[in-house]
Amino acid sequence: MTEHQAMEIKIPETTVRKDEEEQPLSPAARVFHAPEFNCYVISVIGVKKKIEPDVIIEGLKQTLIRHPRFCSKMVSKRNQNSQTQIWVRTNVVVSDHVIVPDIQNQNTENANADEFLASYVSDLTLIPLDTSKPLWELHLLDLKTSDAENVAVLKFHHSLGDGMSLMALVLACMRKTSNPDELPTLPNQNRSASRSSLLTAGSRGDFRFLWLIMVLWSAIMLVLNTFCDALEFIATAMFLKDTETPIKGDFRLSKHRRMSLVHRTVSLNDIKLIKNTMKMTVNDVVLGVTQAGLSQYLERRYGEKKKKLGEDQRNSNDMPKRVRLRSAILVNLRPTTGIQDLSDMMAKGSKCRWGNWIGYIVFPFSIGLSKDPLEHLRSAKRIIDRKKNSLEAALTFIVGKFMIRLFGVKVTANVINRALSNTTMSFSNLIGPIEEISFFGHPITYMAPSVYGHPHALTIHFQSYMNKMTISLTVDPTVISDTHRLLDDWEESLKNIKAAVQERDSIH
Repeated sequence: MTEHQAMEIKIPETTVRKDEEEQPLSPAARVFHAPEFNCYVISVIGVKKKIEPDVIIEGLKQTLIRHPRFCSKMVSKRNQNSQTQIWVRTNVVVSDHVIVPDIQNQNTENANADEFLASYVSDLTLIPLDTSKPLWELHLLDLKTSDAENVAVLKFHHSLGDGMSLMALVLACMRKTSNPDELPTLPNQNRSASRSSLLTAGSRGDFRFLWLIMVLWSAIMLVLNTFCDALEFIATAMFLKDTETPIKGDFRLSKHRRMSLVHRTVSLNDIKLIKNTMKMTVNDVVLGVTQAGLSQYLERRYGEKKKKLGEDQRNSNDMPKRVRLRSAILVNLRPTTGIQDLSDMMAKGSKCRWGNWIGYIVFPFSIGLSKDPLEHLRSAKRIIDRKKNSLEAALTFIVGKFMIRLFGVKVTANVINRALSNTTMSFSNLIGPIEEISFFGHPITYMAPSVYGHPHALTIHFQSYMNKMTISLTVDPTVISDTHRLLDDWEESLKNIKAAVQERDSIH
């Protein structure tokens, strides 16, 4: 372990008001600390040059630890008949949070460096963070892998914030490689364009009646979809379970397991080509490709199972005819905090939105092989479009807060844990910078964030960066031992769908 001089950072008195020195944990943050639902966010970052720990530490002093959550520790306070958890500002010793392991003596010349990294990160999933200090740490690895010169691993407790806010905060600590004074640039998202054009048309006299009918129909469908989704979520929390497929884990006996984290980078341009040709979003495409990849992977796993049992192999389809396989998609309900706002918060002590405002959507994948690869895209888009016209995510968030007040954190955590246990996997997708960025002077090659601690044997996370998309898998190796084959199937499905799109485009 490389030793660095301990640096105690004191937050200036002028930037901390008395009412901010102690803040209660949000309801979601309290759930994330429950033993039944103890979640962490972990992000592997590859860089193009040898890491200079002193430079990183100096950068952290000027940015990350100036954020209130990263200079506060969690303290349990006992009142008359109850116990509350609060954030308490503390002086931060940066060297306590930056870990530089000595791996020079490891046999990395003969061993695969990628495997060493995977093993190192996997070990981190068994080690809880020290609650006597702020709940984050940074590991700096002098390890050359197949896709990076050195690697940094960030680990946060999920109670610090939702994944989108935490990654936005990390990006606010970074700068463009081409201009070290500029913050990263994210793609523009014109979500409201179609809505505004509809309202413009509706404001015209000739279209007012049609516009009114469309609004009423949309409102009716919103209520109906929300009602149906609410019933499904209640049923899932009570009894409705997914099919016991080879990728569904069972966390009833052991909740805290060693997890494996692997990643692979593919071309974002290929995904955009499919998106533009099929008139979809990037999220629609990655959901469709994921459905195709899972179908291909499960077909092989079921085939191997039949072969092992010596069953008849003449059946062309080895999977069951009906497979219920659903993913919990986490939705950030708080308006996205801009990178500039977070940068100003750290630099000037200004205010900005923060916290865990998270809802859930239960997304059913249509598992099965299809002669037309594009059918996976179409079915995924139909489902996600219907889910967009529902208040399922907001409803799960509101009901969760209500349950915490009525029944307490333990009961609420058990209900959420049970609901997620009855689904198969988790899925998330984050948009990243469009230009190369640097982490305190270290140009970044990829970012692979993910989460663990929830009761799923498979979590798939997508992170775009420049013209690349990184797929991160967090898996229970006792359930999915061949993670790279799953990534192979995802990548092959992407190629097949791209080829089908190009063939369809050339015919038209």
